[in-house]
Amino acid sequence: MATFEIEYYSEVLDMARHVSVIYPDAAELEPDQVDCKDIPVLYLLHGMSGNENSWRKRTAIERLIRHTNLIVIMPNTDLGWYTNTTYGLHYFDAIATELPKVMQRFFPNMTKKREKTFIAGLSMGGYGAFKIGLTTNDYAYVGSFSGAIGLGLDSDELTSNVNANPAYWQGVFGPLTEENLEQHLIPSLAQQHDGQSKFYSWCGKEDFLFNSNQKAVKALLEMGLDLDSQSGHGTHDWYYWEQQLQVFLKKLPIDYKDEERLS
Repeated sequence: MATFEIEYYSEVLDMARHVSVIYPDAAELEPDQVDCKDIPVLYLLHGMSGNENSWRKRTAIERLIRHTNLIVIMPNTDLGWYTNTTYGLHYFDAIATELPKVMQRFFPNMTKKREKTFIAGLSMGGYGAFKIGLTTNDYAYVGSFSGAIGLGLDSDELTSNVNANPAYWQGVFGPLTEENLEQHLIPSLAQQHDGQSKFYSWCGKEDFLFNSNQKAVKALLEMGLDLDSQSGHGTHDWYYWEQQLQVFLKKLPIDYKDEERLS
């Protein structure tokens, strides 16, 4: 496989941005896997303490997809929660709308088809993946690992975060009132979805996000979202996120061949 560290200028954010990309190498694929005209793509989103290199540094993503014809794109969104913030930086537009167009220019063989386009993330990135997947209707499969998809649904969790840094949270989402937060809640955003995507969510029972995560899952299932929700023992840790990445990869409608399956 080939790896790229790309710096590009974001017109949406009016600044230079960085993205890490893994691109399949035909020499590591079987002949029937090679498709140089319509390569599937997975966007992997980082959490609050991460950046565009987090997935490559903390997981075996390169080994896991070594024999798979799949482009993996890992952007950086700072601490913007994949949201058009109240302080004027439109991170949602930059990732959901602008980034795919930029990547298409760099990699014209990358698919434009929804059925071969996927997105997933951890923690803050899980929230971002669901937010983007639900509102753009551009993704066939959407994944969340320990995702903050219950953001705003648990008053105790929200209060503890806000008290720690109120200026930050208000800068991202605006007034932290029930009326304003409604537009940022995952169940509210799900009303914009066309029902043509599959969703996957996992959260560990010892994770501090578990209660709010489960509230969101319950609401989404009641709305009829095609959601496979799983839970088990686990904390907010890369040990579990790498495991869930493997689970997610095996769910995608691609010819996924990891090292274990080849041995």
